[in-house]
Amino acid sequence: MRINPNSEKPIFMQIAEQLEDAIFTGIYPEESKVPSTNEIAALFNINPHTVLKGMNLLVDEAIIYKKRGLGMFVKEGALQTIRQKRQSQFYDQYIASLLIEAKKLGLSKDQIIAFIERGYDNEQNSN
Repeated sequence: MRINPNSEKPIFMQIAEQLEDAIFTGIYPEESKVPSTNEIAALFNINPHTVLKGMNLLVDEAIIYKKRGLGMFVKEGALQTIRQKRQSQFYDQYIASLLIEAKKLGLSKDQIIAFIERGYDNEQNSN
C-alpha cells in the first residue's frame, strides 16, 4: 500500500482505494483478514481514526465486514461487488468522456471502434 500525503484526495479515501485494490488483485481473498486499523496507522504514521474512516467506506460498500473481537475480513462476494463498481466507474470515467470528445471530432461509431481495436491490437502485440 502507498499513501500520498500531498494528494488532493483525502487519506481515508486513499486507504479505502488501496485496500479495495488489494482485495481485487487477490492479496486479500474473500473471507481473509485484512490488516487492522492500528497496523495500517502505524505503517503510515497516521491517525487510526483516519484508517477506520477509510475502512468504514468499504464496510458501507459490503466489501469488508467486522468480526467482533477478531478484526476486519473480506466479505464473500466482495470481488464481484468491486468488479461491478469498477465497470460502472469505467464507463463514467473513460467511455463517457471518449464519446464527448469523439462527437467534437466528428467521429462515427465505426471510427471509434476502429481506434479501440487498433489500440487493443497494439496492446496484444506488445505483450
